[in-house]
Amino acid sequence: MPTYVAFLRAINLGAKRKFPKADIVAATEAAGATGVATYINTGNVLLTSRLRSRARVESALEKAYLGQTGFAVPTIVFTPAEVAAIAAEAKELTRPDLERHYLYLLKDEPDPERVEALLARDGAADQVVVRGRAVHLLLPAEGYQTGTVDPWGVEKALGVVATNRNLNVVRTLAQKWCS
Repeated sequence: MPTYVAFLRAINLGAKRKFPKADIVAATEAAGATGVATYINTGNVLLTSRLRSRARVESALEKAYLGQTGFAVPTIVFTPAEVAAIAAEAKELTRPDLERHYLYLLKDEPDPERVEALLARDGAADQVVVRGRAVHLLLPAEGYQTGTVDPWGVEKALGVVATNRNLNVVRTLAQKWCS
């Protein structure tokens, strides 16, 4: 059976979107998954499923999560090999002058025209790198507050469902779950 890494979007934000780890595990198992593990309470889930398509895994998890929480939980699924590749790409992009390195994990590949528009916002104080379903937002310490890319506007600019993680979380997941 295939193994997947699921990233849950917009949970544990405020009082109305609580989704504790134990409930995530229970709902993931209710969706038919086995070998479920979580990492920190930001919606990082390792699972094995009989389902063989990413879209079907996402759909099954989203249905189970809605049933468990009463609110929609957009879910973005990758294979462990894809997560390892994203972590390797991040390592290539790491520079000593970076204050922040955010990763936006996308449900679908973005439209090339939207990618071009986002890349056109690159400035002296920030850089955007889009590779498949991962977007790296690189913010150097010098001038990172005055960058031309809004860190919270990446999803809207690309027009796809996304969730973001910092580089340390993705690296840790790649080491723990994908090697």
